[in-house]
Amino acid sequence: MEWLNLFIGFFLANALGYGGGPASIPLMYEEVVEHYQWTTSEQFSNILAVGNALPGPIATKIAAYVGYVVSGWPGMLVALTATVLPSALALIVLSKWIRRYRQSSAVKGMTLLVQPVVAVLMAVLTWQLGADSFQTIGLWHSLAIAAVALWAMQFRKIHPATVIVAVFLYGGLVLPYFNQ
Repeated sequence: MEWLNLFIGFFLANALGYGGGPASIPLMYEEVVEHYQWTTSEQFSNILAVGNALPGPIATKIAAYVGYVVSGWPGMLVALTATVLPSALALIVLSKWIRRYRQSSAVKGMTLLVQPVVAVLMAVLTWQLGADSFQTIGLWHSLAIAAVALWAMQFRKIHPATVIVAVFLYGGLVLPYFNQ
């Protein structure tokens, strides 16, 4: 039964997540954390952070990890299949239609109208994960980490993966001494 739930959860998140990883991440969060409760919100944010630091598509990395945690290697394969299948099917079925109508103003308009929805989904997910961070490590630590990360990436042009690793180290080596 768990394999079926893995398949349904990841298939829905990726079938409805038009726009790739950024659009499917909030939908995955809803399935993984809220609906099936395979991970906590804090665990999901850690999975997301590590997944962003690794090369490749984020959706497949989240699916592989969660699938493995839930049901081992078979669960990982089921979750990965459910993640890749919607895009593969759409590509096969819609490829002729896409070639014919890709320059259409209606298609371009639909694509442009979806972008604000994706932005709102990402903002809601950021708000949820930020609220969890405030509760776990406190407002001042959260704001300081966010400010230093913003400064490092925007002004010092440090790669986001390096910033993520630095924050992991800070969280693992320094924060435990503040929460005693």
